Amino acid sequence: MARMKFKPYRSPSGGWGSAYSVANILLREKIPLSGAALLLKQNKPIEGFACVSCAWAKPHPPRPLSFCENGAKATAWENTSRRCGPEFFAAHRVGELLNWSDFDLEQQGRLTHPLRYDAASDRYRVVSWDEAFAEIGSELAAMPDPDRVVFYMSGRASLETAYMYALLARMYGTNNLPDSSNMCHESTSIALPESIGVPVATVTLNDMERADGLFFFGQNTGTSSPRMLHELQHAREHGAEIVTFNPIRERGLERFVDPQSPRQMLTPESTMISTQYHQLAIGGDIAAIAGMCKALFALDDAALSEGRPRVLDVAFIAEHTHGFETFEQCIREYDWATLERRAGLSRAAMEAAATAYARCQRVIGLYGMGLTQHRHGVETIQMLVNLLLLRGNMGKEGAGILPVRGHSNVQGQRTVGITEKYAQVPVDNLRRQFGFEPPSKDGVNTVEACEGIIGGHIRGFIAMGGNFVRAVPDTLQIEPAWRRLRLSVQISTKLNRSHLVTGEVSYILPCLGRTEIDRQASGEQYNTTEDSTGCIRAWRGVAEPAGGHLLSEPAIVARLARAALAPDPKLDWDAWVGDYGRVRDAIAESYPEIFHDFNVRMMEPGGFHRPLGASQRRWDTETGKANFINPPTLAANPDTEAGGHEQHDVLQLMTLRSNDQFNTTVYGYDDRFRGIHGTRAVILMNRNDIVRLGLGEDDRIEAITVVDDGVHRAVGPLRVTPYDIPEGCCAGYYPECNALLPVWHHAKRSKVPAAKSIPVRLRKLIAAAAAGEVPRQPGRAGAGAGPA
Repeated sequence: MARMKFKPYRSPSGGWGSAYSVANILLREKIPLSGAALLLKQNKPIEGFACVSCAWAKPHPPRPLSFCENGAKATAWENTSRRCGPEFFAAHRVGELLNWSDFDLEQQGRLTHPLRYDAASDRYRVVSWDEAFAEIGSELAAMPDPDRVVFYMSGRASLETAYMYALLARMYGTNNLPDSSNMCHESTSIALPESIGVPVATVTLNDMERADGLFFFGQNTGTSSPRMLHELQHAREHGAEIVTFNPIRERGLERFVDPQSPRQMLTPESTMISTQYHQLAIGGDIAAIAGMCKALFALDDAALSEGRPRVLDVAFIAEHTHGFETFEQCIREYDWATLERRAGLSRAAMEAAATAYARCQRVIGLYGMGLTQHRHGVETIQMLVNLLLLRGNMGKEGAGILPVRGHSNVQGQRTVGITEKYAQVPVDNLRRQFGFEPPSKDGVNTVEACEGIIGGHIRGFIAMGGNFVRAVPDTLQIEPAWRRLRLSVQISTKLNRSHLVTGEVSYILPCLGRTEIDRQASGEQYNTTEDSTGCIRAWRGVAEPAGGHLLSEPAIVARLARAALAPDPKLDWDAWVGDYGRVRDAIAESYPEIFHDFNVRMMEPGGFHRPLGASQRRWDTETGKANFINPPTLAANPDTEAGGHEQHDVLQLMTLRSNDQFNTTVYGYDDRFRGIHGTRAVILMNRNDIVRLGLGEDDRIEAITVVDDGVHRAVGPLRVTPYDIPEGCCAGYYPECNALLPVWHHAKRSKVPAAKSIPVRLRKLIAAAAAGEVPRQPGRAGAGAGPA
């Protein structure tokens, strides 16, 4: 690991920093020139593969180089020349590997053989595929109740895999289908249908080109979806306002140099992205948006009294909305002092943002987990919708709402059945297609799955991708509870911590990656995904598989189904694996409104978009209109305030990702944009808070969660690091800080973990941490150490 270094990053996002970072990971993963050529096929529909990383939309026609820094890292990570095979597991006990860091585990390379944990030797041992499926099927058959098994899915898998996996779970007898959406955008899935009648974005890339205003809330484009920077650069060149609300100044929303532009790369030129940047307090978004709405009412009052055109779109409000009068009364009754205190912004700042908004005719509201991962995440999103409705910025060209999804197909898997909610399942179609009775009660979401594991009700867990044990809240309770599971099955491409926290019967099933050629009986197969804008496209892997023993994800699902379920005369799993087009035919029959003629439409240039009534001003809500919904409170996390939110020594902590990671995957220990190198064991703090709490810049501290539920939660040692963050706020890295997050501390209605606002106290440690140390969680001695 490199020596720790803290040096502010002054350069724009993109540019030479991005180019060097891509070159470094290609070298580190020992990617040959032929492997690096894969990047030319990345995000190229039909002839190439969809990025394994983010879900941001792909332009049509594609750019010559259609990948970003993080996408290149994801491709290099999957196509590494390293292999994690039988020799590795023969040499290392699981107890030893538990002391390795996340980075070092995944650096061992691609998994190559199916593995079963042997408790006697504390090692994973190679087994045949037949043996693995036979025992897993037997264990599933022996479960006393199907609802004691969870079928979890990350956002990586294709639409075809997701549909098959959902069908497997329901034919087994459960709706226990939690997924990574539960941990990020479930708040969106609750908020938007109530407000506008759809659960996803209402805009496309074409709308991005036509918008004259883009308002960002809680989304770090430079790290989470860097390809979007090209659209933002284009918008600025055409004079669009870009107004950002975020507690931390993120470089991708400040300045950008296009790495594909020789002119920009060879000159000091860069593009300023945000025209206004408001560093509000953590959880201050509801109040900030309410302040903008209050300022808009004042602007409209002045226009009305002076005989000028109205600021509010009164015709749209009258024809297309419900609840405006009560919303207006609610907003007018707020006083500015309360709004300023709650938002952490001045009245002038909120009025400036409102004035910019009023000047724009076509506005898109964009947001990420900075809105969703709060106790009132649902209500915050609905406040953003309210703001857009005031000026008719919904259902017209260049305007709408845009939740920016994370993982590449996390939205699409929901579209084809990965949900725990019975009401969202096309049960009549499934009953007719496959002749079985789908389970009729809701399953568990991610938080409820964690509760079931801790409480002992959940006995089996099958994970299609992801690193569940590391990704979820309350890891200090989850890990010991996980060991009491009867069955743990992980379908993965690389080794991670979830493999090492074993149940009584534990398997690792290695699968093909998305970049790899998927050869089946009918030839090389296409897969499909859905992006953040609801666009569905076909892709095909181009790299040779990492090993001869790997199975595709659809093949693994089919083998699990044949092992665990009684034969179904209406469903030939083997035929589906032989030709994924048959799976798409079944998807089209289950979801005809979205997927009719699926096998034909997926090959269209640019793909096809799912139908969205709100984009045509058709509102599938209870009122038949778009709804103004009043916020119940201006506080994002009101129940934590009693535990010390406004006490002198309590800070609100938000979790972050570095620009050298994707979800739980850590590519390296450098966070270039934040100037942190060689470590992730930091806590970012305002300098005033450092001084008033009696700390120093080089101090090591332990962060302790301030809640009164009888559980001690702490992470450390963390290095105190001064940073440009509002007073009373601090930040640390995900997933290392997940141990601080109580499983019950989630959005009240969506149960998304409230990872963006955790009340903590800081305890100064006597001994300084060693250079490069990874945060250690109590009860896990040496959890940050690398391989011996």
